[in-house]
Amino acid sequence: MLPVSVLENSVVRLEPFEDSIREEVCRALDHDPEAWNGMVGAAYGPYFEAWWSVAMTAKSSGSRIPYAVRRQTDGMIVGTTSLYEIRPEHLRCEIGSTFYMPEARGGAINPASKLLLLQHAFDNGMERVEIITDAQNEASQAAIRKLGATYEGTLRKHKRTWTGRMRDTVQFAILRDDEWPHVRQRLKDRLAGLRGVPEA
Repeated sequence: MLPVSVLENSVVRLEPFEDSIREEVCRALDHDPEAWNGMVGAAYGPYFEAWWSVAMTAKSSGSRIPYAVRRQTDGMIVGTTSLYEIRPEHLRCEIGSTFYMPEARGGAINPASKLLLLQHAFDNGMERVEIITDAQNEASQAAIRKLGATYEGTLRKHKRTWTGRMRDTVQFAILRDDEWPHVRQRLKDRLAGLRGVPEA
């Protein structure tokens, strides 16, 4: 089981979900309804309470660590991300359930968050971290490839989204020994060009 703790660098602070930040998280997710269409569950507006309950139940079971993404420059929560499908017996987990407010997309927030999540997973014994996305979401696929993750294939009719559509899922992964050192350096170099080297 992965330890549940705050993860932090100079760009973002990833805070495990607690009731004390629930309202801030709710405000951060109540944007861009169309962006939720490829996900299993929606969390904007009227869908937030059920989504939050599912996330907290999974956190209690140890199968997921949901994080609020707090921007360091102004202290504002600008989205969420998770380590989930945590399977210690197989030394693997996934990064996903990631959503950022539109204003927080395309800069240092995502790579800084991914660096922290990957470092936490690999430092605590994971051998493999998967990142998956809707086959229709080309922007997400491009962002995952930019991280340096390896494309492994497309799973047909893999998940049903909250709208009822059966989605194809594009799967990527990063392996600790074979790929993580290169991916980590690539992320650090990228962040150095964006906002300065994070302390991670």
